[in-house]
Amino acid sequence: MAQKVIFDTDPGQDDAVALLAALASPDEIDILGIVTVAGNIPLDLTTKNALKLLELANRIEVPVHAGCAKPFGRTLVTAEHVHGKTGLDGPDLPEPQIAAKERHGVDFLVETLRAHPPGTVKLLCLGPLTNVALALAKAPDVAARIQEIVLMGGGCFEGGNITPTAEFNIYVDPEAASAVFRSGAAITVLPLDVTHQMRSTKQRIAAFEGLGNKAGAAVAAMLSFSERFDVEKYAWEGAPLHDPCVTAFLLAPEIFEARPVNVEIETGSELCRGMTVVDYWGVTARPQNARWVRSGDAEAFFRLLTERVARLP
Repeated sequence: MAQKVIFDTDPGQDDAVALLAALASPDEIDILGIVTVAGNIPLDLTTKNALKLLELANRIEVPVHAGCAKPFGRTLVTAEHVHGKTGLDGPDLPEPQIAAKERHGVDFLVETLRAHPPGTVKLLCLGPLTNVALALAKAPDVAARIQEIVLMGGGCFEGGNITPTAEFNIYVDPEAASAVFRSGAAITVLPLDVTHQMRSTKQRIAAFEGLGNKAGAAVAAMLSFSERFDVEKYAWEGAPLHDPCVTAFLLAPEIFEARPVNVEIETGSELCRGMTVVDYWGVTARPQNARWVRSGDAEAFFRLLTERVARLP
């Protein structure tokens, strides 16, 4: 039976690959909706990009709901230096012909979780956690209804990618992240510790291009654009591919290794704003509140993504 999920996302090229792989997997992933959030780029563009991706995948029946345009009490930080002005720079995707729904994304989250039996819907979070935190604040009862939150965010052994200590998604809205980790919901984290292992080498990008379909060509163009920044930063053969780890974890959890830990979010220090303080070795008495994924099989990861994108138009 397909797993029922809601994506909360800020597309972004890597978000796009995560969404496309899920949209190509309807037998395993039942996407109840996509909620957009400001993060990689402002909200109007993340929403437009979600619509573009649905049209690219020929899955226009999936509803899109715009969520929060700014974080809790912070000035929005975006990442056009990585993703370009549109967030999906690289391919020339047409303007979407479909539109987002009028209902606010936070209301959609709350109403959808309440409409389904408890423990049957997963939230797949690819951006700042503003929408999820606001939903939990507005309707505390939904925390117990969430089957699991699977999110890309944070770092421990790999440090940060927007500051020395913070990963971008957590850094943008650390107060929201703190609220989510304190909610009591089941959480699995795909941090930089594992995503830095999933590198889009030229050969792996060429495999997408070689699929011969529109989606494969779009993915190759997206990654060729966005990955150039991290290649220069890290001086690795390929740049890390972050958000698709969430979709891959849902489809093939066996290719990853995780352990239960306590995660706290630093909100008081500007120097360490958004740091994920992970008690990986159990040196405190703080209760375990998340599964922390530290490693994965990169070859299996890229085979999975390529096979799924191959299914699309």
